[in-house]
Amino acid sequence: QVQLVESGGGLVQAGASLRLSCATSGGMFTSYTMGWFRQSPGKEREFVGACTWNGGTSYADSVKGRFTVSRDNAKTTVYLHMNSLKPEDTAVYYCAAKWHWVSGPYTYWGQGTQVTVSS
Repeated sequence: QVQLVESGGGLVQAGASLRLSCATSGGMFTSYTMGWFRQSPGKEREFVGACTWNGGTSYADSVKGRFTVSRDNAKTTVYLHMNSLKPEDTAVYYCAAKWHWVSGPYTYWGQGTQVTVSS
């Protein structure tokens, strides 16, 4: 059973930085594409960024240049480094995983961690 556990969320002021972690277990981490998503109240879940099994990254336009996704294969952990946070970044952040050959939806999801950015 694959498990993903996010941590690192919290309450910060606008302009601050925060690093989220997603520890995985029970699967083949090096074969996964790892993604980060977020959901605000009343809004649909949206893609934030992803890191492929071989280190390629992609980002939503809203976070490009501010957020960075990285992974540590030895620790089977993926990170979301968030800089210059804005109040509109407030959301529950989820990490997700799928086999790298899957082009469709992510298969495994964490429980989420709350990030609140005050103005």
